Amino acid sequence: MPQQPIPVSPGTHAELTHTVTDADTAEAVGSGDLPVLGTPRLLALAEAATVRALAGHLGADRTSVGTRVSLEHLLPTPVGGTVTVRAEVVYADGRLVRFSVVAEDAARRLVGQGEVTRVVVDRERFLARVPSADA
Repeated sequence: MPQQPIPVSPGTHAELTHTVTDADTAEAVGSGDLPVLGTPRLLALAEAATVRALAGHLGADRTSVGTRVSLEHLLPTPVGGTVTVRAEVVYADGRLVRFSVVAEDAARRLVGQGEVTRVVVDRERFLARVPSADA
């Protein structure tokens, strides 16, 4: 079955805003011992923004999976601070979609930036290839 083209193009974008909690800190996620936004949580927010950008563009039988990430975490954000992450499609070809991601705090200071690559997959075919936990 031929793969349908991805119905997104450069410029497609989404953003999300998140208030940092104790559960988001480097201390809580094990990536450090400081009570500030942990890099793994910033990465998760960046990926969530890319998923949001694709939402509504893929049929129920398709989804996307992250395959590559490059992220610079440039500025700490304390508990109670907010981070807004914007993801914008910069390249789409075949099943591949590449996003530019930018994270800013409430004062519009650059918290992080990078690139996330996702690949659009057929849900059933993808899950059929996942090995069992016993294997």
